[in-house]
Amino acid sequence: MATAAPPAATKVPLRGVQPLGSHGDGHSFLLRKLHSLSGIVPIGAFLIEHIVSNFEAVNGPLAYAQQVKFLNSLPLVRVLEWAFIFIPLSFHALYGVFIWLRGRSNVNVYPWAGNWGYLMQRITGLIALLYIGQHVWRQRFSGVSLPEHPGAAFAKVQHELSNPWMLAVYVVAMIATCWHFSYGIWLFAAKWGITPGDKARKRFGYVCAGVGTVLCAMGLISIYAFVGPKYQNAPADVMPEQPASVVMPAPVNPVPGSTNPAPSSLQQ
Repeated sequence: MATAAPPAATKVPLRGVQPLGSHGDGHSFLLRKLHSLSGIVPIGAFLIEHIVSNFEAVNGPLAYAQQVKFLNSLPLVRVLEWAFIFIPLSFHALYGVFIWLRGRSNVNVYPWAGNWGYLMQRITGLIALLYIGQHVWRQRFSGVSLPEHPGAAFAKVQHELSNPWMLAVYVVAMIATCWHFSYGIWLFAAKWGITPGDKARKRFGYVCAGVGTVLCAMGLISIYAFVGPKYQNAPADVMPEQPASVVMPAPVNPVPGSTNPAPSSLQQ
């Protein structure tokens, strides 16, 4: 009598963080490594710098304008802007969307923390992408040009945040971006073998949560500085262009026997 064949083993998704892949994956392996790295350097470094710079808003419009002026006076600032911000950010965002479209969330079947983290990382990444796109356009390429008029920076942001809907967008985007970055640090360390083992990952998770919380708090405090009562109705430009200095006439030889310079008409 024939015996029934044992049922095929069901493949269960592995818990934890999957490795980046192997060299046999070809271009996908390299692109994923670059995508993971670009989220930390230079994008993550720029995010930290951006939040720290914006925190100057708590010191008032003039301090904020001076920070904007300093950043735009850096050598080769436009080259740095494209090489270390716009191009890496575009690559990270577009390849992140590509990974998201090819992936699949299964939190309804396997509601583990790692699966929820995977889903939230994609959602917060999309929120950050949409926010950064409109933010760069509004603050960098439309309206008053801040590189030429840094004194108008505070008033420009304040005017945008006077709209309650835009204020809500900024708050949600700040929380989402900081969460995306802090969890991205944790993923980077796990995938690159920096934190081998569950215990090391758990401990480093607290560090990442702390970093994300501090950055988010600084960002929200900066937003409040623009909309709070302390600096309401900030001047349109705290660094207006000064008129050209008056050129004084060259000194003339005094008239003999006089201690005062002679009028110019006497020298003709």
